[in-house]
Amino acid sequence: IAVTSDGLTFAGAHLNKLRSRYYRLRKKLQIKDTRSSKRLLRHRRRKESCFSADINHCIAKKIVEIAERTDRGIAVEKLTGIRDRIRATRDVRRSLHSWAFADLQAKIGYKSALAGTPVIAVDPRNTSRTCPVCNHCEKANRLNRDIFRCRRCGFTASADLTGAEN
Repeated sequence: IAVTSDGLTFAGAHLNKLRSRYYRLRKKLQIKDTRSSKRLLRHRRRKESCFSADINHCIAKKIVEIAERTDRGIAVEKLTGIRDRIRATRDVRRSLHSWAFADLQAKIGYKSALAGTPVIAVDPRNTSRTCPVCNHCEKANRLNRDIFRCRRCGFTASADLTGAEN
């Protein structure tokens, strides 16, 4: 969901397991198509919305807290059009599209304004392809979705961490 330049990652198997469980429950209720199942779907939607908002609040609070403590600003990627750019399997699309990125950015924005921490929006193009050590940018630097290895200087790290540092 989010990565700080210090290497702190906000994601995990727990969130993905809960989201897939909610998906399975929704699927069952939608197939049933009765009045009670529709009522339960409305209840489930509210519950999932509150869950997502709570997780986003916790993540935003931690990010702003870290930035305030270390006297740094926050850079967020402009994620407009992210849903249109992605080419992936149905399961991957479902997991990516089920998260409220704009909501997280809005929460980071207002919490950082209260704390007096600056927030800037950066273009995500090539952030995880550029080496933070030697500034070499090449598509081949990304071995796969998770690993970054610079072809020029040999620097190796997580692709998300490299994007956060850049």
